[in-house]
Amino acid sequence: MNTMPRVCGVLGFLGALALASLPAQEPQKKFTITPEVQKQLDVWKSETTRWAADKAVVEGVVAQNAKGPIAGMDDKKWKSLKRRSAEIEAFQKNAAAQVLVAAAAKTNGLISEAFLSAAKGEKVAFLEKTSSYMHAGKAKFDVPFGKLTAWQGEPEFDESTQTFAVQIAVPVLDPKDAKKAIGVLVVGINLTELAKPPAPAK
Repeated sequence: MNTMPRVCGVLGFLGALALASLPAQEPQKKFTITPEVQKQLDVWKSETTRWAADKAVVEGVVAQNAKGPIAGMDDKKWKSLKRRSAEIEAFQKNAAAQVLVAAAAKTNGLISEAFLSAAKGEKVAFLEKTSSYMHAGKAKFDVPFGKLTAWQGEPEFDESTQTFAVQIAVPVLDPKDAKKAIGVLVVGINLTELAKPPAPAK
């Protein structure tokens, strides 16, 4: 008597039962950028370009380019620095950072992050400590710096805030030569807030 079909049937049943007992996977969170949202992002690219042309921002980048990156600083050492250390706070309290703080404050939470990099990708100023000290080699730096054009990343979901955000980056132009970049300004935009319909007029 051939028992193979019966064995296969039992194994198939047990396999299906095991799969059924597994917890259902949560569908991947995605954000679709509609034409209307993209129009608003394009407006923010223009606004970010205006921030990048601020006198204090440009001067901060020029000064950093004259000094160069911090000797011995790499991403591993950078990650070891505490968020409220004197080294980090120096990037948050300089003149360029104050421009970013003031500009972001006027957006009512729409701008979730902002950081300024010099010509080699090292940091000049930021709102909060970045994950990396050097951003050269990444599209968010290389595209605006090398092509003098705005860059836009992909929407990302932040589990901690339960919101979607997207980064945009623009070049900081040489005050003596508008066809040359000297740095890059990156800002993060809260897409969840950006996509909300406007409040009805009172």
